Amino acid sequence: MTHPASPTRPAEPKRAAAPQRPRTLGALRIDIRTLSLLGVLAALIVIGGITQPDSFLDGDNVQLILTQASVIGVVTVGMTFVIISGGIDLSVGAIVALASVWASTVATQEYGFVGILFTAILVGVGCGLVNGVLVAYGNIVPFIATLAMLASGRGLALQITDGKTQMITVDGVLKLGERDSYILGIPPLVLVFAAVTVIGWLVLNRTTFGRRSVAVGGNPEAARLAGIDVRRQRLYLYLLSGLCCGIAAFLLLVLAGSGQNTNGNLYELDAIAAAIIGGTLLTGGRGSIVGSVLGVLIFITIQNIFALNNLETATQQIAKGAIIVAAVLLQRRTANTTS
Repeated sequence: MTHPASPTRPAEPKRAAAPQRPRTLGALRIDIRTLSLLGVLAALIVIGGITQPDSFLDGDNVQLILTQASVIGVVTVGMTFVIISGGIDLSVGAIVALASVWASTVATQEYGFVGILFTAILVGVGCGLVNGVLVAYGNIVPFIATLAMLASGRGLALQITDGKTQMITVDGVLKLGERDSYILGIPPLVLVFAAVTVIGWLVLNRTTFGRRSVAVGGNPEAARLAGIDVRRQRLYLYLLSGLCCGIAAFLLLVLAGSGQNTNGNLYELDAIAAAIIGGTLLTGGRGSIVGSVLGVLIFITIQNIFALNNLETATQQIAKGAIIVAAVLLQRRTANTTS
């Protein structure tokens, strides 16, 4: 007696392999891009040590590199947040210039250390507010809005100074740049840069604000449907960028001892380049504070090596441009691989 054939069960679909979690070392995530940036920085240190063994590895030169990185590094932290959200800020250099000359006027210096610091930050935040309102609520393309601020800021800085250098006469500000004020051999500017970096990392990776910034840059419409006020978030991000510019302007006054309308020249390009090198996508939705800071250190180290070897500034700019192009091409290749 033959039994009727049992119905064939449809084959179960294969379960998708669970995404592998990134390997961790303690509480620190091992990121290939960060490791590669550290490798590049280490290679540059070796090159500098070989080409100029007496001067490059000298303690004073290391302090110089870190101090020079501090000003543009603080600007880059703010720029990273803006780019992660899908925006851009071409006005950071002009804001630094305007904040530095406004804070170094004779009238401002009459209020001493606190007056200079407060004015620099206030001007930076004010410019960031204008940018944020134009972009978020005026629906103006960030490129155009911040380009207008760049032109206006540079013009106003020139009008305030009349093309002259404004010297800082407040002892409290000048002493911050002297060796006597170093803490454990570390310049105060470097400590401020480190503090801004740590705070920026915590805000981006450990707060709702950071998650919202990434969401807005990844998909603004999905972020809106998820209940995020996209316009308000963008306003906050430009305010944050302006705040970083104000802090950087004060650090620049400490470093240079004067305010000039040419301060912050090409800072916007340096900050954008450092963020790109660090892995921040120009299209938004992904970025790294640690990567951006490493990008700053790489660029400053390259400039220092070129200067010690008496190479022309034009060569430095060509090398910087080549590095930017290589970083963008690497981003596109990585995006195509993962998609």
